[in-house]
Amino acid sequence: MSDIRVRFAPSPTGPLHMGGVRTALYNYLFARKHGGKMILRIEDTDQNRFVAGAENYIERSFEWCGIQFDEGVKAGGDFGPYKQSERSAIYREYIGELLEKGHAYYAFDTPEELDALRKELEAKKETFVYDTKSRMGLRNSLSLSKEETEKLLLDGTPYVIRFKIPENTEVSFTDIIRGTVKVHSSTLDDKVLFKTDGLPTYHLANIVDDHLMQISHVIRGEEWLPSAPLHVLLYEAFEWEKPQFAHLPVILKPVGKGKLSKRDGDKMGFPVFPLEWKDPKSGETFAGYREDGYLPEAFVNMLALLGWNPGTEQEVFPMEELIQAFDLERVVKSGAKFNPDKAKWFNQQFIRLKSDQELAQAFDKILKEKNIEAPIGFTEKIVALVKERVEFIQDFWTQAHFFYKAPEEYDAKVVKKRWKEETGAHITEMTGKLRQVENWQADAIKGCMSAFIQEKELSMGQMMNAIRLSLVGSSMGPDLAAIAELIGKDECLARLEKAVERIKK
Repeated sequence: MSDIRVRFAPSPTGPLHMGGVRTALYNYLFARKHGGKMILRIEDTDQNRFVAGAENYIERSFEWCGIQFDEGVKAGGDFGPYKQSERSAIYREYIGELLEKGHAYYAFDTPEELDALRKELEAKKETFVYDTKSRMGLRNSLSLSKEETEKLLLDGTPYVIRFKIPENTEVSFTDIIRGTVKVHSSTLDDKVLFKTDGLPTYHLANIVDDHLMQISHVIRGEEWLPSAPLHVLLYEAFEWEKPQFAHLPVILKPVGKGKLSKRDGDKMGFPVFPLEWKDPKSGETFAGYREDGYLPEAFVNMLALLGWNPGTEQEVFPMEELIQAFDLERVVKSGAKFNPDKAKWFNQQFIRLKSDQELAQAFDKILKEKNIEAPIGFTEKIVALVKERVEFIQDFWTQAHFFYKAPEEYDAKVVKKRWKEETGAHITEMTGKLRQVENWQADAIKGCMSAFIQEKELSMGQMMNAIRLSLVGSSMGPDLAAIAELIGKDECLARLEKAVERIKK
């Protein structure tokens, strides 16, 4: 393929949903695989729904995800401005062209008049649609004379400009994911292209911008599929070449039916936004994947497989491998059900792929927040021991806190099960044996413990669990001898003595 140009065009009306991130990701993967360009265009023509901070949130989200744009508000480029509110003069030129060609018309109906008509038809159990059948009975430049229309315009009468859907026409286009799509024009309404506030609607601005920015492929969510026939008709009205379309499946709730919403995340305890979002109007805060401890690579990998499959058994894909494997034709038509547990699994896989040095640096930040200073080399050894057990970076503290702090309490259930009347005496005697170990390495420590237990004919499981309880405070943790080696001989012996003193039967 040549001259591939794709775009992601969000509206700054709130936080970026993970479904939106997936749409941008598929555009990005497609562009990168084919050596194309990725454009970020801000569609801010709906001023009534504008939310302060949303545009900045969108940009920060993509920075975290590692999705880079070749052109856009920040990146610049030869096809700007990349913010629709700065392109008003351009849209006026093109709406004028549609009016001149007879593909659009002025509509002077007031909202009150349309509401009254809507209610009147509802009373008859009918539905009002501004379309090929009704438009000649309404107040617009098609039903009015040229003189009446000009007078209304000169008088400053408020109006919108609607697209004139052609009568008795079949609209057909090919979708990369869904194949041939055919719609009859009798099912379409005359959409508003230009609003009373002098700004275009999404339909006009989107088509004009995609054409002028030379977009080759429009890859977007399936919620825009019902609008696609109108967009095809607009391209034909302008006599422009159409881009190729690909309408992506929705992301579905983990349980039940329907599209995944932010409320589903609230109810079930998982994020639906890449970054934490605080609503400037309500003050309500919504969780983000970043703040919940997800790695961006894991978040991106999880999203990529929600609706696309590589045709192989491979599930874990770093970004470069995703780019090479991605194919729009392997995107499915049906909705993809989100699985929160699978999202955690992806995070676990990418933690395991990271080096001990990287993980130690990340864990060290958590340690410093707890006012714990430890040599980074020591922490590297610890993360190597426990990283198979963690799903999130913050889990390192849960899995390894005992390396940094001696237990203050002992798990009551473990005490009841593992600490018998004679256990304290056995641990005291074994502590004496451990004191004689000169080469304080895991193998030597394990050998000493095992020899003592066999000599005394004790239960290996019972004694080892009692020792673990003494060193850790519970029954958790990696190899016991490795724990003893890392905390050091003096600390190990001190913890054993403390446990004998504190745990009484």
